[in-house]
Amino acid sequence: MKIPKGLQPLVEEGLIDEVVRQLQSGKEAAVFVVRSGGRTCCAKVYKDAEHRGFHRLAEYQEGRKARGSRDARAKGRRGRHGRSVQEAEWKNAEVDALYRLAAAGVRVPEPMGVFGGVLLMELVTADDGLPAPRLNEVEMSREQALQWHAFMIEQIVRMLCAGLIHGDLSEYNVLVDGNGPVVIDLPQAVDAASNNNAFSMLLRDVNNMRSTFGRAAPELLSTHYAQEMWALFQASELRPDSVLTGEFEFDDREVDLDGVLDEIEDARLEAEARQRGREEADED
Repeated sequence: MKIPKGLQPLVEEGLIDEVVRQLQSGKEAAVFVVRSGGRTCCAKVYKDAEHRGFHRLAEYQEGRKARGSRDARAKGRRGRHGRSVQEAEWKNAEVDALYRLAAAGVRVPEPMGVFGGVLLMELVTADDGLPAPRLNEVEMSREQALQWHAFMIEQIVRMLCAGLIHGDLSEYNVLVDGNGPVVIDLPQAVDAASNNNAFSMLLRDVNNMRSTFGRAAPELLSTHYAQEMWALFQASELRPDSVLTGEFEFDDREVDLDGVLDEIEDARLEAEARQRGREEADED
């Protein structure tokens, strides 16, 4: 096939021997099957921000540390360098998460490195040697659904113990090979300890898995694994081998809604004041 523009530099440098075909094109990147060093693998070419369909980027990047003080200051501004820093972080985040999660025992594709903003990684295949299907393409029995759901809860726990939350986990971001589910697509991985949206994203990830497997095993629909594991995480008691039940006792005490709204408004006003200060400083 014709070599895509994003892969041309890697071909010229000898990092890619051949581009076999395009595997998929999504909201944030295009993935190609390539051959490198005699091995068939994947090359993930990230789309630029103006062509990327992934929304709420700042919400996901909250808590990520810039590599230098200049980059950290630039991120808080709207200039070209600040946007460049954010783009670099987005493209490097996935390979960083892959190495981190692989070390934590999470089933993810083996990373081979980032070269010129292109991620090279393992091609996950089914028993027939073809690219593994996504979870949404696989039919499953009740027993299989219960088994894979338990496995995915274990994977999410391992991720959380490693300090990360997938942030966009769904049946479309899980492959199934001969040994079961494999977690993919991690450029939006969230820092569990420093992102204010961490729990809401964990809840969404876990509930997406609950809904997916609950279609074949309806008893899963009444479980509350996200709340259970988050409570243990906040208490520094969550371990990779923690035994979870899916049960959680909710606090039914009345919430001071007016007080919460007042705090939100105060935070909004403070944020607007800080933003005005940054804009005035940029103008000077």
